[in-house]
Amino acid sequence: MTSKMPKASAAIDTTNSLLQEEPSLLKQPKAVWAVFFACIIAFMGLGLVDPILPAIASKLNATQSEVTLLFTSYNAVMAVAMLITGVISSRIGIKWTLLTGIVIIALFSALGGFSNDIWSLVGLRGGWGLGNALFVATSLAAIVSLSNSGTAKAIILYEAAIGLGISVGPLIGGWLGAISWRGPFLGVAALMVTAFMGLILFMPKSNIQQTVKSKTSLLDPFRALKHRSLLVFGITAALYNFGFFTLLAYAPFVMGLDEHGLGFVFLGWGILLAITSVFMAPKLQLWFGTIKSMCLMLILFSCLLVVIGIWTSTQWVVITAVICAGALLGNNNTLITTAVMNAAPVERSTASAAYSFLRFLGAAVAPFMAGKLAEVYNPHVPFIVGAGFVFISVLYILFNYKHVKHVDDIKAGH
Repeated sequence: MTSKMPKASAAIDTTNSLLQEEPSLLKQPKAVWAVFFACIIAFMGLGLVDPILPAIASKLNATQSEVTLLFTSYNAVMAVAMLITGVISSRIGIKWTLLTGIVIIALFSALGGFSNDIWSLVGLRGGWGLGNALFVATSLAAIVSLSNSGTAKAIILYEAAIGLGISVGPLIGGWLGAISWRGPFLGVAALMVTAFMGLILFMPKSNIQQTVKSKTSLLDPFRALKHRSLLVFGITAALYNFGFFTLLAYAPFVMGLDEHGLGFVFLGWGILLAITSVFMAPKLQLWFGTIKSMCLMLILFSCLLVVIGIWTSTQWVVITAVICAGALLGNNNTLITTAVMNAAPVERSTASAAYSFLRFLGAAVAPFMAGKLAEVYNPHVPFIVGAGFVFISVLYILFNYKHVKHVDDIKAGH
């Protein structure tokens, strides 16, 4: 009997050690890291352009509302294109969908760097949006599907890539933009070539094709929206993006900074976005639940927009509020993306496409609306209106709480 005790004890110790081991966020296949770094570069493109918006208005003799169309055309095309991402990826595979998106982004950003008028640039940004749609929707599905650490941690990894890209992008954009407003566009093209090479080398085609089980149709995202929970999160994101893209597209015009200054402000914004999306959002989810945490972040973001709207002419207030907003946006992005992935019993790529279609509709309208409101009324109004839309998103979640409360019952990582 005594001779068996050490073996039994060893077996118990081994079992306990196995139970205690949880898949690490950092222990991922090479394919996941390839998509991760490609995501960083892809989202650098958004931040690269932001510090040069006033410079574009000046160099191309464009109004502020015309320059904000660079975001509108980009997001409008991306919203519609999200509906075909599943159709394409289910036929050519996730890897080749990602590569196609990267090629399109590189092509249209390079052409944008050589354009000579605002309307050509607006049109080329639409083409950029097509490439980004193929890449964004598919990259989220790829990371979630290929990750070995569960859905929740995979989404954190995805949001971290977004945060890193958005944070580093403005710094590079400010540096390149100080040389010429064309620099960031050509810089994006060069970076996307790097991302293309990374995916070709480290993303095995055979592994990715296993994640695509059947061909999808154009109607699948619309069928997915029949699930009330997914529809609620999509509309919430559309409303919330009115505030997000008002901040992103119009705040550069009221800060009174040059390209370098805007680059540093949005660097701080992006760093906070990245840190909170990875480290703080999971804690909030654990402490308060997904829905309550999301509502809290949206209410605080609405308040920040009101602060900017009231003190629009006070430079340090606007700069501080924009940087602080990064923390709220980082938390909310992770929370709402996690909720969407667990909202409805549909393929993750289909859920992502349906949700993204709705959220980018809000992102398309908001920038142009912000510019027009400022031209018709004054620079304070866009931020107040944006705050109103964000607050309405909170009311909409609470009104539909019974349809979304189940996401809090799903354990993280499952």
